[in-house]
Amino acid sequence: MSDAPKINPSFSTGIRWRVGLDVVLRTVLVVAVVVMVNYLGARFFQRLHLSSQSRLALSPHTLNVLQALTNRVDITLYYDRRGEFYAPVSDLVNEYCGASKNIVVHTVDYEREPAEAGKVRTKYIDYFKTQTNEDMIIFDYAGQVKVFPGSALTTWETKMLPPTDPKQKPEFRRRPVYFVGEQAFTSTLLALVSQQPPKAYFLLGQGEIPLTDTSDRGFQKFTDAVRQNYINIVNLNAIPNTGVPADCNLLIIAAPTGRFAPSDLELISQYLQEGGRLLVLLGYYPGAPPCGLEKILQPWHVEVADDVVQDFDYATTPGGPDIKVYQFGKHPVVNSVSWLLMQVYQPHPVIPLSTGQSANAPLVTPLFYSSPGGTLMVNTGEGPHSYPLACAVEEKPVAGVTHPRGTTRMIVVGDAAFLGNRMIESGGNQDFLSASLNWLCDRPTLVEGIGPRPVTDWRLMITRREQRELNWLLLGALPGAVLVFGWFVWLVRRK
Repeated sequence: MSDAPKINPSFSTGIRWRVGLDVVLRTVLVVAVVVMVNYLGARFFQRLHLSSQSRLALSPHTLNVLQALTNRVDITLYYDRRGEFYAPVSDLVNEYCGASKNIVVHTVDYEREPAEAGKVRTKYIDYFKTQTNEDMIIFDYAGQVKVFPGSALTTWETKMLPPTDPKQKPEFRRRPVYFVGEQAFTSTLLALVSQQPPKAYFLLGQGEIPLTDTSDRGFQKFTDAVRQNYINIVNLNAIPNTGVPADCNLLIIAAPTGRFAPSDLELISQYLQEGGRLLVLLGYYPGAPPCGLEKILQPWHVEVADDVVQDFDYATTPGGPDIKVYQFGKHPVVNSVSWLLMQVYQPHPVIPLSTGQSANAPLVTPLFYSSPGGTLMVNTGEGPHSYPLACAVEEKPVAGVTHPRGTTRMIVVGDAAFLGNRMIESGGNQDFLSASLNWLCDRPTLVEGIGPRPVTDWRLMITRREQRELNWLLLGALPGAVLVFGWFVWLVRRK
């Protein structure tokens, strides 16, 4: 009986080792490529915004601020993730994080993560004592902390909606209009890295309404808006005999009802000649006697007329005192907000005077106007035309001439009510204030190129009958069609 043929193994031990080593090396190579692609993708990337709704590309000025950061900034989103504006806030913060390696983002949902929320409250306990807003963004820069309320990131308006049924009453709905997150976040970062924030003095003594007044005519919200721009604002009960304090970066005069003493006017004029910065808001009381500031503004080629502008074509209510502002000049203060709607209340005309041929005359620029149909309340004989309602004044630099406080800048507005508690949140009023403050304090990064983003809102208006038909379609017809199709397929396959 012959021996059975010897069967050799398909793979020898050496071949098996070579195959195994090849598989291991290929696996390691694939993992290494994946790791390198992820590493390069994390450090060198280009964001493409395919949807207009998700487009949150940062402005060049914000990118310059982020590139100048040298230390780490921790940003904590203390937010309810189910909130209406959590998504745009989170997307914007992630854009900041992607633009700078020194930005580190932490997200804490205080509704779903109570333990983590407790740690945040303990860490920033001093700041939570003064915050009434639930949603907030916390910026921590080497122990310096700034807290920004989430509710301040959106501008709202109340709009009347037409009733779907003629028998129903009109419905009023508060809807978001603009998102100002980038402006708020960039100003916060600048405030953290700046050595000393500017200081503003709010002048009292001529019947001005205190900063803490919470009535409709008060300036509590004005004060909050100034501080959100990280400018320290304090009361100045009277100008001392030595003049406006040396640490004053901005003097604010709002809604004076009395007449300034000649000595006070002289001290204010001296402050301007030294290169001071001034924000003047006039016009709470139509027909009130001039307060005296008109006299010291004329040498700066600005005249505030003792009259009130009416604009019935653009009044918020037929024949009402409120005016919608659509027309803007060309100036850094309004370049980023000129596409917004503003609202003013019985404003005085603020008219730039002719400077003649003087080369050293200050530069006076109208900021916004009434419509061409504007008229005057007292001087009814003047025909309708577009009246300037606010002006910016800037002194031209002269070679070899310097002032102790810098270069004079002023903004004069013929209305104070539009920045009061009742109207400051209307349209772009608060955005105009922010741009004005930053221009007066010479912070161009926050003035130009960082404007509010419009919020697109869709609302489906359907009748009750259309709603019933839609319910039958979604809950009956579509599922029923799927069941019928499945039953038909079962019959075919059963055969």
